[in-house]
Amino acid sequence: MKMHESLGKAGAIAALAASLLAAGCGSLPDKPTRATLYDFGPGPVSAAPADRPAGAAALQPIALADIEANARLDGTQMLYRLGYADANEVRPYGQSRWSQSPAQLLRQRLREALAATRPVLGPEESATIARTEGRVPDTLRVTLEEFSQFFDAPASSVGLIRVHATLIRTSPGGDRVLAQRSFSARRAAPSHDAPGGVKALADASDALVAELVAWANQPR
Repeated sequence: MKMHESLGKAGAIAALAASLLAAGCGSLPDKPTRATLYDFGPGPVSAAPADRPAGAAALQPIALADIEANARLDGTQMLYRLGYADANEVRPYGQSRWSQSPAQLLRQRLREALAATRPVLGPEESATIARTEGRVPDTLRVTLEEFSQFFDAPASSVGLIRVHATLIRTSPGGDRVLAQRSFSARRAAPSHDAPGGVKALADASDALVAELVAWANQPR
């Protein structure tokens, strides 16, 4: 009798140990999930210069400075605001990120659009012209102030972008502000999640860039 009891206890202990081992294996953390990366898409296949009216003067080269942004927009986090709860709180999506910072993505789109109308120079190219030709192209400076998916309600959101642009002319007497203006754009999101926010922000960026290019190209 005692032998059967001992065997029974041993079996129970073995079963308990097996169940604990199985539970322990099941509680092991999964591999970290990689964040999904997004950008604005491939953009136009080519940036051919736009046709100018007959007799219109060619636009002069323009220097495009790096777009400035505050620390909140300097990373690759994809941000949203719950306007119906607390519009002052900026929240990041957990598993969705931009492939570059919003400022870099926006500058790439802006450069492509400007290049379709006139030569676009970087800081080094602008400095080279200044040394060799004794003149400095006008410089477009842009500050990114807002770039987020804004939820008016749980099932209603838009991509919201706001920038401040300054056109500067440099002369021997110093820099002079030719024009200065704020721009904003908002486009409805097709879905109220990260992919929908990406589409809305890409559409809003294209609309804002078109308006910004038209303003920068005005005669002055």
